Formats: sequence, C-alpha cells, structure tokens
Amino acid sequence: MASASSSSAKNLFSDSKRRLADRVAVNVNNASSVARQIVRGSKSNEILMQAAKNFAYHESTVDNSIQNLKKMEIIFQHLNYQYEAIEQAAEKLEYVEEQVKAMER
Repeated sequence: MASASSSSAKNLFSDSKRRLADRVAVNVNNASSVARQIVRGSKSNEILMQAAKNFAYHESTVDNSIQNLKKMEIIFQHLNYQYEAIEQAAEKLEYVEEQVKAMER
C-alpha cells in the first residue's frame, strides 16, 4: 500500500512538474511577445521622430517660400506701377508731339 501511495505521489509530482513547465513555456512566449511589441513600438517611435524632424525641416522651407512669394508680389506691384507710369508718359509724349507739329505749321 505504501508503494501505491508512493507511485501516486510520484505521478502527482510529475504531473505538477509538467504543468509548471507548460506554464513557464507560456510565460516565456508571452514575455517574448511583449519584447517584440516593445521593439516594434520603439521603431515606430523612431519613425515618428524622423517624420517630425522632416516636417520641421520642410516647415522652414515652406516659410522661406512664403516669404519669397510675398517679395515677388511686392516686386510685381512695383513693376505694375512703373508700367502705368511709362504708359502715362507715352500718352503725354504723343500729346507733346502733336503740339510740336502744330507749332511747326
């Protein structure tokens, strides 16, 4: 009878040992999954940081482009004023030419 309880205890011990090993294996797999997610997360963080740096770099370029467009708009306005002044001078020149021709007659 002692051998029966002893073999039953051995079976119980080996069964507990096997279940414990299975649980350890599951926990190791879960830990590796967590580690993979952390690595993926850190890579996504690096990608986000790189995207933010690129955005900041391009933001200054866009700002410079806006400033250049404003300067070009001012230059366009000045050229338009000069065109109008030349046009008025040409009209006056025609009037002066007519007066000179009238005086020559």
